[in-house]
Amino acid sequence: MATGEGKPEQASVEQAVRTILAWMGDDPGRSALEGTPRRVALALSELSSGYREDPAALLTRGLEEAIGQQLVVVRDITFHSLCEHHLLPFFGSAAIAYLPGGQLAGLSKLARVVDAHARRLQVQERLTDEITTTLERGLRPRGLAVALTAEHLCMSMRGAARPGHSTVTVATRGELATNPAAREEALRLMAAPRP
Repeated sequence: MATGEGKPEQASVEQAVRTILAWMGDDPGRSALEGTPRRVALALSELSSGYREDPAALLTRGLEEAIGQQLVVVRDITFHSLCEHHLLPFFGSAAIAYLPGGQLAGLSKLARVVDAHARRLQVQERLTDEITTTLERGLRPRGLAVALTAEHLCMSMRGAARPGHSTVTVATRGELATNPAAREEALRLMAAPRP
C-alpha cells in the first residue's frame, strides 16, 4: 500500500499501473501518460487513507455533556468510497440522528467518522454498519440511526449500466430501533429536503 512519494511501496504501485495501462492497450510511455502511474498511486493512497486512521479514536476527546434530551440530526455529509468488488467509486451522503445518552459529539467529528470508514475498500451495507457501531460505542446514545444514500459507478458505468440510481442503507440502534414513533421522526428529519 502506498504511503507517500519515494517509498518502495509507491514504486510497486506505479509499476502495476504501467502494467494495467499496457494491458488496456495503451502505451504507458506515451507523453500524456508519463505522470499517470504516480498520480494514480497518490490518488489511491488518499482514497484509502481510512486504513491509517482509527475511527473510534476520533470520538475519544472533545465530547461535551449533553444539555438536553432532544434529537440531534446531521445530514448531507458527503462521502466517497471505493467498491471492493470492482475498485470503482461509490459516493453520496450520510445522515446521522442520535438521542444523546449524556454526551454530544462535535458535528465535524461525525463527518470524520464517516470519512475514516469510507476511505477504505467497502460495500455500502458494511460501511453503514461500521459507522453506526463506531458512533454507538463512542457516544453511547439512547438511540441512533445512520442512513447512507449513494450512487455506485460499478452499476452506473458497467454491468447493468444504470446511471442516476441511488442505493439507500439504514441502520438503527437503541430507542431509534425499538420505538416506532421515534424511528419514524428521525428518518423523516434525516430525509427532509434542505431549507
